[in-house]
Amino acid sequence: MGKLISLLLLIVLVGLGVGAYLFTRDMAAPEVSLTPERAATGAKREFTLQARDQASGIKTVKVSVLQAQKETTVLQKTFDPAPAEVREAFTLEQAGLREGQFDIIVVVTDKSVFNFGAGNTTRVTRTMALDNRAPVISVLSQAHHIKQGGACGVVYQVNKDVERSGVFVGDRFYPGYKLPSGNYACIFGFPWNMDIKAFQPRLYAEDQAGNERAISFRFNAKPTKFKHDSINIGDDFLQSKMPQFEAIYPDIKDPIQLYVKVNRDLRKENVAKLGEFARNSAPQMLWEGVFLRLPNAAPRAGFGDGRTYLYKNQKIDEETHLGVDLASLENAQVPAANSGRVIYTGFFGIYGNAVIIDHGWGLQSIYSHLSQITAKEGDTVRKGDIIGNTGATGLAAGDHLHFGLILGGIEIQPIEWWDPHWIKDNITDKFQ
Repeated sequence: MGKLISLLLLIVLVGLGVGAYLFTRDMAAPEVSLTPERAATGAKREFTLQARDQASGIKTVKVSVLQAQKETTVLQKTFDPAPAEVREAFTLEQAGLREGQFDIIVVVTDKSVFNFGAGNTTRVTRTMALDNRAPVISVLSQAHHIKQGGACGVVYQVNKDVERSGVFVGDRFYPGYKLPSGNYACIFGFPWNMDIKAFQPRLYAEDQAGNERAISFRFNAKPTKFKHDSINIGDDFLQSKMPQFEAIYPDIKDPIQLYVKVNRDLRKENVAKLGEFARNSAPQMLWEGVFLRLPNAAPRAGFGDGRTYLYKNQKIDEETHLGVDLASLENAQVPAANSGRVIYTGFFGIYGNAVIIDHGWGLQSIYSHLSQITAKEGDTVRKGDIIGNTGATGLAAGDHLHFGLILGGIEIQPIEWWDPHWIKDNITDKFQ
């Protein structure tokens, strides 16, 4: 009898221990985040709720809004089985809110047996203002003349603070920047490979509540007739140039196959990388006035020149030359075309040894095929500072400088920026 009582007591104690463990093993409330974090919002803005509970999983989520003592549910879900992490998107379009202040309330409960099976709960309350009024954009600049492959400046006014503004050309966005006057300015481009009928720039603004507006504006666009050349690729060229790229494509042994791979695929990779550099352009205009041209240099190839590449009179590739080739003395000193910050130095694929300078506002310059680089990444350079020497690295057939300008990640016509009258009429006078 005594043994039976002891056994029953042991079972009770074990049960109590297990129950206590289950009851207390997860006393932590779920982790909850609500983005974006803004003081104001429009009804159409998408919010993202993320909740995490690794121990017990998420059982329920609820989002409601409270305005004038009226609470409205905008999201409510129960999960079975309970996932360790949930991510839910929602808007306030169906909440029936009026413009003005309101509270957004998030309640997330896990599946813990704590709190007598009710689980742990996290409650987040955020006070916001509803603003459904889209910004109003007014164009202030008058003439917007632009050539295919070129650039243009526009000045505009927005009636409220904005999250971002600028010009859309197709799906490419050129950011605008605030001037000391409080107005905004943007330098945008006409992509060299866009048909003139498709070129329809639109000014865009998004306010801090997520409201958007896009408007058209007057412009005068002109097509450009680009040249086309045929270039013969010889065995001597292949033997002298392809060793630079063997480490990049070690499996390709045939020189002509390697050349086509470099000229086509590596070129695309390099162009994509230029787009990445553009995302980190300074929000200040670092350049001033006309851009410098390599002194005492003769042009050897122009921007937008189409090129058909031939090997033994057979077409092997076709590409577009997106810069200006300038030939001076061998190993000539290369000056920075304008002031800015050096953001890249080193071997850059088809461009060989190259230096890239950021001039701010999405405008960058590239100096290619250098024999020597004297600038360092992070350097602040002034117009005319020597950054290297001309050479024939990369896919260059002879000693020269390939000079390019990039706006918003796409190459543009450099000749415009060597012309003080063009800069004055199309850019700087507008921005003053």
